[in-house]
Amino acid sequence: MPDRVLDDPDFIPARERFWTTALADERDGQTRIAVAERDGSVIGIAMAGPPQDQDASWSAQLYVMYVLAAHLGSGAGPALLNAVVDPHQSAALWVADPNPRAQAFYRKQGFIPDGSSKTERGVAEIRMIRTFPGTSSSQDRSTD
Repeated sequence: MPDRVLDDPDFIPARERFWTTALADERDGQTRIAVAERDGSVIGIAMAGPPQDQDASWSAQLYVMYVLAAHLGSGAGPALLNAVVDPHQSAALWVADPNPRAQAFYRKQGFIPDGSSKTERGVAEIRMIRTFPGTSSSQDRSTD
């Protein structure tokens, strides 16, 4: 995120409202949230749920994924992602662009850019999707 977004005085109160709502909202029970901890401290968080994009042909969307910089490469990222999105499930996400480290991480997890982009609050993003050969992207692969 650009400094101007993080330095906005409303940023922290807005994030607090977001997480209070997300953690308390039981409307559909389809949202999944996971937290990674190390030595009793939170080092990462992820949230996923039903697709929000109008043109979605996938079954899940990653909404949030953060791992503290000191813990990048520790295995927390893949563990968080797999906790909120089944590794055999078609899915999509939006990632800041440029953000080569995050985009490389998602590529390693099977996501590829689909050519869609947007800018929200001054942050450019690209969409990355994960589908599986031989299946509709809106279906989960069976592991049985």
